[in-house]
Amino acid sequence: MKEAGTRPIRLHIDRLVLKGFRYEDRHAIAQGVQDQLTHLLSEPGMAQRLSSTGSIPSLRVSPVTIPAAAKPQQIGKAAADGIGKGLTRGAQ
Repeated sequence: MKEAGTRPIRLHIDRLVLKGFRYEDRHAIAQGVQDQLTHLLSEPGMAQRLSSTGSIPSLRVSPVTIPAAAKPQQIGKAAADGIGKGLTRGAQ
C-alpha cells in the first residue's frame, strides 16, 4: 500500500557480484535478494524515511554473516538484510 504524499521507491541494482558461491545458485540467491528487498522496502514508513535521502548512487554494506548450511535463497535474504540496514543508516 502506498503511503499518502510519498513517491514510489525505485531500486536499480546494476550488478550483483557473487564470489565463493556455486554458479548454479546465482538465480536463487538473486531471487532471495529481490524478495527480501521488496519486503523491507514495503514496510510502513520506509518510503518516507528514504525520501529524505534522495538518490543513492552506491551503497557500502557491512559484512553479512551467512550460516554454512544456508540455502541459496537464505543467502540472498541475508544480503538484502545488509542492504536494508545500509539504506536505513543513510536515511537517519
